[in-house]
Amino acid sequence: MQENTDEWFMKQAIEEAKKAEELAEVPIGAVIVKDGEIIAKAHNLRETTQRSITHAEILAIDDACKRLGTWRLEDTTLYVTLEPCPMCAGAIVLSRVQKVVFGAMDPKAGCAGTLMNLLDEPRFNHQTEIVSGVLGEECGALLSDFFRKLRQKKKEKKMQQ
Repeated sequence: MQENTDEWFMKQAIEEAKKAEELAEVPIGAVIVKDGEIIAKAHNLRETTQRSITHAEILAIDDACKRLGTWRLEDTTLYVTLEPCPMCAGAIVLSRVQKVVFGAMDPKAGCAGTLMNLLDEPRFNHQTEIVSGVLGEECGALLSDFFRKLRQKKKEKKMQQ
């Protein structure tokens, strides 16, 4: 796989998602790219921090803003393994991310085209280009496997009681 392709950068987001899984977090990872270079990486930390806002996208956006010294992330691309939720979609629009590339669709909370599309809403002062389904099967399998194992653990725990 050639560097600097959507697939290559999504692989980097998948590596971040695997870090989340190692912490018993929902395996979602994100990277932000500017001028062909990764400037920020993050993974979900909600369970670790017990803070609802510590989604991979929010953490990556915050890190990118600190590194660039600006809240405007124009000319950047955000790669994330799962379609952004409403909170993350709002942060993407407000930080002016130029493009979002995501892997798996999110039928319960997806706001980049599944339930609604907040990223390309013309009534906002900024619209974001969207590319969906990049390594979608791999990203989806990571999540499905995680939740299957979690259900199995709960079932086993219940049977031991």
